[in-house]
Amino acid sequence: MASKLLGKQTFALQTPPSFAGHACVVGKKEGEGPLRDSFDFITEDSFLGEKTWEKAESALVKKAASLALSKAAVSSSDINCMFCGDLLNQCVGTTFGVRELGIPMFGVYGACSTMAESLALAALTVDGGFADKVLAVTSSHFCSAERQFRTPLEYGGQRPPSAQWTVTGSGAAVLTSEGPGPYVTHVTPGKMVDNGVTDANNMGAAMAPAAYDTIKQHLEDTSQGPDAYDLIVTGDLGEVGSAILCDFFASDGVDLASRHADCGLLIFDRKKQDVHAGGSGCGCAASVLCGYLLNGIREGRWNRILFTATGALLSPTTTMQGESIPSIACAVTISKTK
Repeated sequence: MASKLLGKQTFALQTPPSFAGHACVVGKKEGEGPLRDSFDFITEDSFLGEKTWEKAESALVKKAASLALSKAAVSSSDINCMFCGDLLNQCVGTTFGVRELGIPMFGVYGACSTMAESLALAALTVDGGFADKVLAVTSSHFCSAERQFRTPLEYGGQRPPSAQWTVTGSGAAVLTSEGPGPYVTHVTPGKMVDNGVTDANNMGAAMAPAAYDTIKQHLEDTSQGPDAYDLIVTGDLGEVGSAILCDFFASDGVDLASRHADCGLLIFDRKKQDVHAGGSGCGCAASVLCGYLLNGIREGRWNRILFTATGALLSPTTTMQGESIPSIACAVTISKTK
């Protein structure tokens, strides 16, 4: 019998893993935004000394993982396994970034929801007694993502107001079976949701239904309302998707807006930085979580948050075939106490 299953799809962890260390590294544009002081490292060079954008993304991953391990006071040989991924084909940003660590690896792809998925799987692995120390790491790079999913930067294409800016950044976290917290206490994996959106420049509209489905199910499974959390954070719905999400809940008579924040709206100053509808990409939720959010819990700004990263599961191939954009969201409860 599944003793840890609440309702339809939420897992209540019996031995909540602790964040032993976490770190985030970002690019110059992200470092010019409002969360500057929460980042562990800000690079002024988008290439990070490498010859290609893809190699630069791998350098982000390597740096974030190294900093997280250092802050957790452990070495790579102490880590039992890791869950990691990015936006690129075959997750090459990650695989080349971690290949020297010598840690057993599970490659993960959930598009922009990858940090929540990696964190969820890491937490379940520790809670299940399969490992004592697990690393979760995720990344994205504006230039490598544009080349793969849209058009190379040299093309100079126009971006509509609903478009979002892929974050150049990486976040990494070490979870351990023992520690003073913060802790991962619940995990709600999401279902694929597809409302027929086909515009690859309107990811917020494509992902909002998935965020709604997962958050609503989590609240039902745990018999809670939004006020059970200090903050319910989505992973880069941006301006368009965030408004849609809050409207969905308002139609149910639920006030989510007073508790809601979005990583894509937190990381940039949209009045001063040309990012249109906000930030996006695997590195968006990852760098906001592993800096601003977890630091805020440690500092007592919040006691309990629901981190719900969202991902649009499209590819250039499916777009050219005229397919719609299926999306997914994964929710993780992070608490100051068990």
